Amino acid sequence: MIRILFLFAILAAGLFVGTQFSGQQGYVLISIADKTLEMSVTTLVILVIILLALLFLVETLIKKSFRYTSATWNYFSVRKLKRARRYTNEGIIKLVEGDWKAAEKKVTRWSNHHDKPLLCYLVAAEAAHAQGKTPERDKYLEKASEQPDSTLAVGLTKAKQHISVLEYENAFDVLSTLRNTYPDNPVLLKLIKQCYVKLELWQPLYELLPALDKKHLLEQPEQVQLTQLSQSGKLKDVANLEGTNGLIKYWDSMPRKQRKDPVLIEAFVRQLIERHADSTAYTLIKETVAKHPEAALFQLIPELQLKDRHPVIKDLEKYTIKHPEQADAYSALGQLHLHEEDWSAAQLAFETALKLRSDTKDYAYLSDALHKQNFTNAANEVAQKALALVDAS
Repeated sequence: MIRILFLFAILAAGLFVGTQFSGQQGYVLISIADKTLEMSVTTLVILVIILLALLFLVETLIKKSFRYTSATWNYFSVRKLKRARRYTNEGIIKLVEGDWKAAEKKVTRWSNHHDKPLLCYLVAAEAAHAQGKTPERDKYLEKASEQPDSTLAVGLTKAKQHISVLEYENAFDVLSTLRNTYPDNPVLLKLIKQCYVKLELWQPLYELLPALDKKHLLEQPEQVQLTQLSQSGKLKDVANLEGTNGLIKYWDSMPRKQRKDPVLIEAFVRQLIERHADSTAYTLIKETVAKHPEAALFQLIPELQLKDRHPVIKDLEKYTIKHPEQADAYSALGQLHLHEEDWSAAQLAFETALKLRSDTKDYAYLSDALHKQNFTNAANEVAQKALALVDAS
């Protein structure tokens, strides 16, 4: 529009000048080498205007040509992009359906025309992994890693694939590298939690729990379970490295709430027993069951290697008088009587325990006590009850 107005302005100026100097056209002489060209001023102005008009026309034609070419190019590019997206979407559906081969084929067919080829390569890597095609999977992951902003997505995909085939050490290596850059990524935190558990890295697992809780990645039961698991594993590690004294020192350093946890008390007692600190172990058991009658702790009492079991027997007899409903206390008492070869006392303890609840081991212990007293028929009947209980379970 501006160019057209400019041409009209020149024409108007030409008409004005022409009327002012009509009859006085003058002339223009152009000399080039041995050639000369003469014309009137009016003719020159008209030629210049025609030349400018031609230039404007050529420019317009060229621009329209480029515009049509660009539109044509964009049409085919958009068409390819739409097709690439359609194939990718179909491939993702096939991946979800478990048709790995079709998924791999669809997402790679037009990946070069997709606006997010990273997505195509990651889906292809998952499909290849599911088919057990490791070289193809690694090739797709390599192509994916060449895409911009792909570090986290590729790393998490690799870690998940390693975990799926129980390669926890490889997954741990990948996740450890990623965590330096993405310390708060929730998917990464959940995956590295799995690796810590499987690799029995108890201290790192325990230190990870606050971050998992902060991101709301743990329900309360799982948080309690992981705390118990990590601290139980840590107790074992400390016992192996530092012995009984180091174990007791670490136990004393633990939060008070954890030192009241029956599961952790059991783990601590087991480590004491393994290191022949049986007297210390029994003292802790006695203090704990007085407040919280845990079955697992009663079951540990017969495992204690004590020089004199009679004080323990007396304690259990007093306990059963105060708590006649505690079957596990009777069971522990019966096992101690077996160790002392007091068969009749063992028989009475086990019979009392079995009246309160059925237990395969107690039936076996009772059968043994009856055999020792030559009550063969009664022992066989008890053994049959034990077998029936096993079959029923």
